[in-house]
Amino acid sequence: MTRILNPLLFAVLALAFICSQASAADIAGWEKGGAYDKFYDAKEADSFKGKVEQIIEIVPMPGMAKGVGLVVRDKKDNKTETVHLGPKDFVNVESIGLRTGDTVKVSGVWATIGGKEVVMASKIKKDEGEELKVRRSKDGTPWWTLSPEELAQEKKAAN
Repeated sequence: MTRILNPLLFAVLALAFICSQASAADIAGWEKGGAYDKFYDAKEADSFKGKVEQIIEIVPMPGMAKGVGLVVRDKKDNKTETVHLGPKDFVNVESIGLRTGDTVKVSGVWATIGGKEVVMASKIKKDEGEELKVRRSKDGTPWWTLSPEELAQEKKAAN
């Protein structure tokens, strides 16, 4: 009996380890306090309006999990800007029906990452008033790093 349990126990533990590593990898590199997160300076908040030209997959820095970004043409200067929203497993642009061609207001901070100027978004607002909030705490803490309790508190405070 113990000979059967040992391989079974090993298999269960191995599966649990693999699953825990898979879920941890979902935000690899996007963690609070990580190299990427250190580029976010909430005191440098800015916003601009423009039109979404593309919804793209991004990997801001080597080793990071895939993320979601936008290419937005700035209404004022007609330049395209790359906007980082967050890790792919967290950001759901479909939740507000975001599509190419939509007019949006992008709120976030400017950063130079990998030699490219980007916007690390805190919020995307469509003309119809729909919002996609990806960093809501006043200090810029990304939602995907909050516990369920902290996230609920942030949502309550924002409403």
